[in-house]
Formats: sequence, structure tokens, C-alpha cells
Amino acid sequence: MSEEIDIHKLAALVRAKRGKRGLRETAKEIGVVSVSTLSRVEQGKIPDLGTFLRLCHWLGVSPEHFVSESVQVDPHMPTPNISTPEMIVAHLRADRTLDPHTAEALSTMIRLAYEAASQGKLGKQKQEQE
Repeated sequence: MSEEIDIHKLAALVRAKRGKRGLRETAKEIGVVSVSTLSRVEQGKIPDLGTFLRLCHWLGVSPEHFVSESVQVDPHMPTPNISTPEMIVAHLRADRTLDPHTAEALSTMIRLAYEAASQGKLGKQKQEQE
């Protein structure tokens, strides 16, 4: 199973959804997952099958979402319920070449940019000047 599951994707999505909340609070929210297990998953360790399925349910994604591309996956599978900014943040946090403070700063910038774009505030000054 470890050869087929993209544990780095799982770890990144768990870290992204948890955000700045504590491990203990998140473990309680997921249910039947210990703080130490959650920490190990975020570090890229493979969980047992029950924990993996609970994490998938908590993340709102199908377990097949984490299957490597070498294994056939149903192309009609629904996409995960994770927003684009959350996915970007997950990738930034998972990038081991980035300093954690830099990743957090970039994450904040991306969230603010998405928020401004959704409110129609990006490019407004340029349009007003024309």
C-alpha cells in the first residue's frame, strides 16, 4: 500500500486543512486519531488503513485521490472539497526548500490576493484611472 499512496499529498492536505489550529484540537475534530498519529502523518509517515480512511473523510476527498498515477483511477471521480488557495498553501508548506516563515508569508499573500479578487478589488485602481 505504501508504494501506491501519495503520502506527501496527504500530509500537505492535512497540514493545509489544520492550518494554525493545534494538533490536539484537530485530532479531536477528526475523532479516534491520536495527536502523535496526526503529527506523524503530517511528517509524511504512512498511517494505518483506518486512520487513512478517517483522514480522507475529514478532508472530504476520496481515498483514490491519493493513489499514485501509476495505478488506474476513475477519471469521473469528484474533485476534492479544497479551495485553490488551500491547495497552494498545502504545496508551499510541503516544500522542504522553503523556510516555514517564507511559506507562511506567501500563504498569507495568496489568501489576501484571492480574497481581494473574489471581492473585485484587484485591478480596480487601474480601471478607475482609465
